[in-house]
This record gives sequence, C-alpha cells and structure tokens, in this order.
Amino acid sequence: MSSQRPEPLRAVARRNRDRILEVARDALTASADASLNSIAKKAGVGPGTLYRHFPTRESLVLAVYRHDVEHLAGLAAVLLAAYPPLEALRVWLDRLAHYGRVRRGLADALRGATGDAPTGDPLTGALATLLEACERAGVIRPGITPGDVLLLTGFLWRTAPARAGRLLDIVLDGLHAGAPAEPPPARRSDGETP
Repeated sequence: MSSQRPEPLRAVARRNRDRILEVARDALTASADASLNSIAKKAGVGPGTLYRHFPTRESLVLAVYRHDVEHLAGLAAVLLAAYPPLEALRVWLDRLAHYGRVRRGLADALRGATGDAPTGDPLTGALATLLEACERAGVIRPGITPGDVLLLTGFLWRTAPARAGRLLDIVLDGLHAGAPAEPPPARRSDGETP
C-alpha cells in the first residue's frame, strides 16, 4: 500500500485552472478564434473541466486578461527593487508595450486610462508607483501622471519592437527634461529637511 495520499481536490482544481489559463493565453495570442475545446485538449483537461472554471468564452478571456494585468502590476515593485527608478520605469513600460502588441485588446482597455485614470486600475496603480519613485529620485519632472504616460506611450503597442525601444527612449528623455538636477532632500518625520 502506498504511503502517498491523493492530492486534495482543491489543489487539483487550482492546478487545472492555472493550466487552462496558461494554455489559453498562448492559444489566444496565436489566434483570437482559438476554440475552447482545443484549449481544453492542450491543457490536458476535458471540456467539462474548462467550462466548470470558465462557463463562457468571455469569462476565460477576462480571466487571462486579469491574470496578465496582475502580473504586470506586481512587476513594478520587483523592478523597483532591482533597478534605479528610471530604469525600472523603462523596463516596465517596455513590458507593457510588449503585452499591448501581443494582446491587441489592451490598448482599447487602457484607452479610458489616458485621462485621469481610475486609481483602482492595477496597471495605473503600478505606473503611479513607478512615477512616484522616479519623482522622489529627481529623475523625471514633477507632476507626471499615469494618464500622461499612457497617452504618450500608447503608440508603442502598434510599433515594431526594434523601433519601439528607440521611441521609448525619446519619451523617457522627455519625462527627464525639467527634472531637478539633484533628488529632492529627504524629509524627516517632523516635516523638516535634514
């Protein structure tokens, strides 16, 4: 008799859901018309399992979109820990542009964010975090909003990657113009500068 216990049902269901999302992301990137049955087959699950997790095509597409947005939003903190703020912003915007090229619908979803974007949007929140870090470091001009940057970089999603990098550098040079020569002085907890 085996000493191994069967995997709990919830863990199996979660693993199946994650696998479906992974396969759906790739399949829908290759073809927006990928069938749900082909996605289920590639994920190694039956159609019933797919439909139990995602009752409609729209629910699957939305789940893929949400998963990717959460990943991109979470990437901001990781990049800020690994790079100086302006470089972290550049890498994040490059990843956002890549995602926008691969997921054509992202540009439409973010179009509403080019004004005063809602603060609850994870991508807008991540971009705000990056911009605040850049402003604190004194590497961009003060007062840049996530909506400003999304409007300025929206073209990157329609540009070939080789050219997009050069154009992103031009945008970042523009954000840097007018930045303080030195980072602003740190504030003490009593509000005074040291």
